[in-house]
Amino acid sequence: MTDTTRQTTTLTPHISCRKAAEAVEFYQKAFGAELTSVLNTPDGRVMHAALKFGSSTLYLVDEFPEHGGQSPQSLGGSPVTLHLHVADCDAVFAHAVESGCTAAMPPADMFWGDRWGMLTDPYGHQWSVATTIREMSPEEMRKAMEEAPGCGEQIK
Repeated sequence: MTDTTRQTTTLTPHISCRKAAEAVEFYQKAFGAELTSVLNTPDGRVMHAALKFGSSTLYLVDEFPEHGGQSPQSLGGSPVTLHLHVADCDAVFAHAVESGCTAAMPPADMFWGDRWGMLTDPYGHQWSVATTIREMSPEEMRKAMEEAPGCGEQIK
């Protein structure tokens, strides 16, 4: 039975996907998300789905162009990145790629203390996946950023 208890956080991403029902299954497979609710329109489109990723919720809908709702595939990309903090960045990243994501930047140790990588899912959404490998103060991060080659420089 579907849990009907509202589970919201102060800020919950709400994304549009072409073939949202397929995307729900993909996010369950690739990232271990748990489907907590789904509501379909009479024509079968997903009007609302809620997925749990650990302690966070992601809302998902089909494209509804008649109401201005478009996916990254229709828009030609998305400026938004969904960030997933996990216990093992490398394992989650590898599993996501095996499941159908495209690796944009393989996991690497970053100056801010995370092991971090970037993916694009089959629906055009960008994801970053990270594991904290070293706790750092803001001052330590600033110093590490200044010492990182090319960090903060404009790309030509």
